[in-house]
Amino acid sequence: MSRDAYVEKLKAQIDEWNAKLDQWEAKAREAEANTKISYERRLNELRQQRNEAQSKLDELQSAGEQAWEDLKSSAEKAFSDLQAGFERASSHFQ
Repeated sequence: MSRDAYVEKLKAQIDEWNAKLDQWEAKAREAEANTKISYERRLNELRQQRNEAQSKLDELQSAGEQAWEDLKSSAEKAFSDLQAGFERASSHFQ
């Protein structure tokens, strides 16, 4: 897969996660106090992971042809960690 195709794939995934975060944030605003605290904690964790994944994506975009292959594995780990976090949170917000 080319760097450009890979970057576009990761951008689409971040967009999908951002949409889920928006939905869950709306749900958290409507929740009762105790539930709201739990929701906010989980949302903050996911935002932090999303920011790390976005940072890796930014590094990939600015990397030269040779360097992007080296950065690819760390980006994949960040995205994998974020995917796992979203899967865990998904059951919490359903």
